[in-house]
Amino acid sequence: MNDQYLCSVSDAAQMLSVGRTKIYDMLAKGQILSMRIGSRRLVKVDSIKALIEHGDAA
Repeated sequence: MNDQYLCSVSDAAQMLSVGRTKIYDMLAKGQILSMRIGSRRLVKVDSIKALIEHGDAA
């Protein structure tokens, strides 16, 4: 089982071909979801996939 559930903000930015600042903006707007583990902010990969499938980012 190699499915990845979480990724770093930098990895999310690379997946979407945007900068880290844009990822934080999308998180603040609720366009993608994240969680904290310790001091790390990790983005939920499923929310990135949903964003791509539905294409509702502004």
